[in-house]
Amino acid sequence: MAEAQFISYLRVSTAKQGASGLGLEAQRAAVTDYLNGGRWTLVSEVVEVESGKRNDRPKLAEALRLCRLHNATLVIAKLDRLSRDAAFLLNLQAGNVRFVAADMPEANEMVVGIMAVVAQAERKMISLRTKAALAAAKARGVKLGGDRGGMPPVGASARGGEATKAKATTRAWDVAPVIDEVQAAGAVSLREIAAGLNARGIPTARGGTWSAVQVKRVLARP
Repeated sequence: MAEAQFISYLRVSTAKQGASGLGLEAQRAAVTDYLNGGRWTLVSEVVEVESGKRNDRPKLAEALRLCRLHNATLVIAKLDRLSRDAAFLLNLQAGNVRFVAADMPEANEMVVGIMAVVAQAERKMISLRTKAALAAAKARGVKLGGDRGGMPPVGASARGGEATKAKATTRAWDVAPVIDEVQAAGAVSLREIAAGLNARGIPTARGGTWSAVQVKRVLARP
């Protein structure tokens, strides 16, 4: 039986908590207890010091990237507050990785997907109420800000047609920082880069080992 790979994601809300370890040790212990037994490797632990109210989660993005690179499962300590954490849920759903919570192992990525749909619905209702309030204010003669522009919506057919290309591009983005590290370590040729990726345990998109041709394809991606 193959050894399972895990990436641990721990988050605290304040810099003070992050510096003191308050909250982190309890999360780390919960993850360790969950993983206790069986054949597994904790590839990396990623710690984020960020409020749950923020939408941008650079460390979460890093954890998801590592999961995709190593074909690993993301493990967190607690699921109890995630139903109110739309940023985490939506990032996790879009990240295309396996997921488990130490305190609720049955809550897999399907459950998180349902929670994300609920979170999206709540955000949509808030947006509709905001637009209604702005329309009412405009009707009363209140001067509102100008059109901020933005990208037009993408149709379902276009999204479907671009899915494969987007997946390959995402994989290239995930691998790029590791290729930079390999090159910084002295690798020059495509074959040397492939050997460096294999030595670091990074599988290809299909789970195999790297060759010079595959490295060339990744480097050719924008």
